[in-house]
Amino acid sequence: MEDSYKIGKNGEIKSKKSGKVAGLIVAGVIAVIVLGSSFTVVPAGHTGVILTLGKVSSTSFSEGFHLRIPFIQNVEKMSNKIQVYETPASAVSKDLQTVSSNIAVNYRLVSDKSADMYQNVGTDYHTVLIAPVVQECMKSATARYTAEQLITERQAVADEVKTALDDKLNNYGIYIEKFNIVNFEFSAEFNNAIEAKQVAEQNLLKTETEQKQAITIAEAQAKQKVIAAEANANAILAEAEAQAEANRLLEESLSSKVIAYEQISKWDGVMPKVVSGDSDGMLISINPDDLDSKSSNYTVSNPPPANSENSAE
Repeated sequence: MEDSYKIGKNGEIKSKKSGKVAGLIVAGVIAVIVLGSSFTVVPAGHTGVILTLGKVSSTSFSEGFHLRIPFIQNVEKMSNKIQVYETPASAVSKDLQTVSSNIAVNYRLVSDKSADMYQNVGTDYHTVLIAPVVQECMKSATARYTAEQLITERQAVADEVKTALDDKLNNYGIYIEKFNIVNFEFSAEFNNAIEAKQVAEQNLLKTETEQKQAITIAEAQAKQKVIAAEANANAILAEAEAQAEANRLLEESLSSKVIAYEQISKWDGVMPKVVSGDSDGMLISINPDDLDSKSSNYTVSNPPPANSENSAE
């Protein structure tokens, strides 16, 4: 089949076949556009809010592939993943100290509330809702604690702020997963006062520790002395008891015959001139009444055997 030609107004010769090809190309492009507009894909962790000619539909698309009416319906994707909002915050403590802090809020948008959030607030809900509510709750919680308590009870303050955020944002479909107070910053005067207080407490603790150590050492030394004294007393008592027992045993073992035998065995043959009053068991018994300056009378008790010649003398 031969191509037909057409002469244009400007004198150009146009092929009718080329015009048909161009029409087909345009139709194909339009078909691709229509086809591309007839479906949407909602990524993981998102909800597809359906807009029909700008009106928010009561239903929404979940994750995955979905068909839609080309050029009539649009799909706005709302994230339901956990998001982080970080911001500085300034407040005043219960004791009127200016407190600056950095805070971090982990939050997420519930999928069932995504359509309402888009209709009432839009996609910038972290600026419209979360930011002012975080500042308000932070100021409110800080005002109930002194500056020192904010340092020592930081977790309690964070828990209180998180509870307040949930109370204000849950109705919008925003749930607070975690609230963190990254740090607190105070004025230089307050920091110096805290440092001075800590130094004083450390010095006091050091003094108390040294005093307790001295008391402990003194008590230990006193106990050692008591123990040593008790040991010495026990030793003396034991020695005395042992000596007394020895004397008792010695006394029980002695008899008059044994004593007399010992005296005789140790006598050197010289008569003693003076003995004590009781002469029992003694070799010589002297009566003190018979003694004068000129003469001395000796009385021999139990004299040893002697011959008659010595007796006469």
